[in-house]
Amino acid sequence: MKGASGTTSTWKLHLQLMKPVTWIPLIWGVVCGAAASGHFHWSPSQVGASIACMLMSGPLLAGYTQTINDYYDREIDAINEPYRPIPSGAVSLKAVKIQIWVLLLAGLTVAWGLDLWAGHSTPVLLLLALGGSLVSYVYSAPPLKLKQNGWLGNYALGASYIALPWWAGQALFGQLTWTTALLTLVYSLAGLGIAVVNDFKSVDGDRALGLQSLPVVFGLERASWISAGMINIFQLAMVGVLIAIGQHFAAVLLVLLIVPQITFQDIWLLRDPVAFDVKYQASAQPFLVLGMLVTALAIGHSNLAAPM
Repeated sequence: MKGASGTTSTWKLHLQLMKPVTWIPLIWGVVCGAAASGHFHWSPSQVGASIACMLMSGPLLAGYTQTINDYYDREIDAINEPYRPIPSGAVSLKAVKIQIWVLLLAGLTVAWGLDLWAGHSTPVLLLLALGGSLVSYVYSAPPLKLKQNGWLGNYALGASYIALPWWAGQALFGQLTWTTALLTLVYSLAGLGIAVVNDFKSVDGDRALGLQSLPVVFGLERASWISAGMINIFQLAMVGVLIAIGQHFAAVLLVLLIVPQITFQDIWLLRDPVAFDVKYQASAQPFLVLGMLVTALAIGHSNLAAPM
C-alpha cells in the first residue's frame, strides 16, 4: 500500500501482496448480504458459516485478486511503486505463482464447503467464487486486461467489491433474487467511483504503459469530479429505491450518511486527489459502507428478499 514500510520477513512480504486493507469491503459485503437475506440468526452455526464466508471473500479470494494483479502489474509498479514486493525483487515470481494457486484453490474449497453446509442443490457459492475469480483474472491479465479500460475495469472492480460478497452472504443464509442482484449491481456503480480513487496514485505508470484509466483519459481534476459524481448519484438512486419500497426511515439514514461523504469530497478529493487519496478514503469510506448496511437491512425487512 501507499506509504508502506519495507520488510525482509517472508510471510510479511506475502501478506503485503494480499493487501489486507482491501479485505474489509468484501468482509463487510458479506455482512450486508446476510442482513439483506432476512434470515440470519446469531446461532453458533450461522456465525461460523458467516466467518467462513468472510474468510473466502476477504483473505482468500480478495488476496488472490490482489496477488494476481500485482503479478501482472509488475512493470507498472516498477514505475509507480518500485518498493512493492515483486518489482523490488523481494519475492520471486515462482513464489508469487504458488501463492496465487494456493489462495484460489483454498477459496474455491471453502465456497464448496459452504454450499454443502447450506444444503444448496445448485452450488451457488462455488459458482459465485468461480465467476469472481474469472473476473479477477481478466481484470489483470492479458489479452483482455479489463483495467486497460477505465470505465469497464473500474466497474468490474466495483462490482467485485460490492455485489459479489453481498450475493454470497445473501445466498448463504437466504435466497438471492434477481431484484436484489440488480440493485447491488446498480450500487456497484458507486463502487466504480471508489475504484477511480485508486487510479490517481498510478497515473504516471498507466500513462507510460498506455492504460486508459480515467485520470489518464480525463485528467486529474475531471476524473475526481467523475469519481465524486458516480459515488453520490448512485447512492442517491438507492435512496429512491428505499422510498419506493416503503423504507422511509432507512432512506433518511442513507441521506444523512451521504452528506459527510460529499463534505470530505470537497475537503480532500476535489482539491488534490493524488496528495489526499488516502485521507479521503479513510474519512469518507466508513460512511459509504454504513450506508450499504442500512440499505441491506432495509431490503431484509422488505419483500425484495423474498423468493421470486
